[in-house]
Amino acid sequence: MDYLQITRTNIEQEHICCALGAKQYEQAVKQKKEWLMNRMDEGLVFYRLNDRAKVFIEYLPAHQAWVPIDAPNYMYINCLWVSGKYKNQNHARQLFEKCKEDALAQGMDGIVHIVSQKKLPFLSDKRFFEHLGFKVVDQAAPYFQLVVYKFNECADHDPSFKLQVKNPLSNNNGIVIYFTAQCPFAVGVIDDLKNIAEKRGIPFRTYQLMTKDEAQNAPIIWTTFGLFYNGQFITHEIMSANKFEKLLNTL
Repeated sequence: MDYLQITRTNIEQEHICCALGAKQYEQAVKQKKEWLMNRMDEGLVFYRLNDRAKVFIEYLPAHQAWVPIDAPNYMYINCLWVSGKYKNQNHARQLFEKCKEDALAQGMDGIVHIVSQKKLPFLSDKRFFEHLGFKVVDQAAPYFQLVVYKFNECADHDPSFKLQVKNPLSNNNGIVIYFTAQCPFAVGVIDDLKNIAEKRGIPFRTYQLMTKDEAQNAPIIWTTFGLFYNGQFITHEIMSANKFEKLLNTL
């Protein structure tokens, strides 16, 4: 298969798979590219299929990852995504092998990733990662699981979620959303959700996590997007305006 590595040299000219052709997300994609370039200085690697397709993997050393996990000397997969007609063509496995080769070359103990107990939007399919050989080593409410693929069974300890996300809470009333520029869809929907909440008279606050330390100490596991209502975690799902309206009707 022909895969292209996105680097600082070519990122301006190449697409990054997310929000292909969606005009409303152009600015969000620019933010994502800037986020990627900054992370590349910290070891982030991005491969995609050399085609106009949503087929890619994004990974970096876990100690540099923007998630609240404790996984020294592991590689962390930010995202592994194969969509549409490209499914069932072995792309996911081949992209995973690139991550595995890099992690082994760097003398790491293994690879970690966040999945959900059951299939949910924006989170990886747990069954696929188990098929690759990953095993669940930690979990946190309401449905997050940390899976690991070990090279070194004698590693000092298993990766884990940080304690602050075991029972995620927010101190604010109304809607509170934490997010990063790691996904253009998260950046792109914030204004729409804010307008809906304000029309209903519901307090609405957002916290864009701007640094690795902020993300690693955040009260959410999937820092790309996390929505709270009256202090309680509701969902990680980046949703459309219509779906947000329906969610508010249930709260």
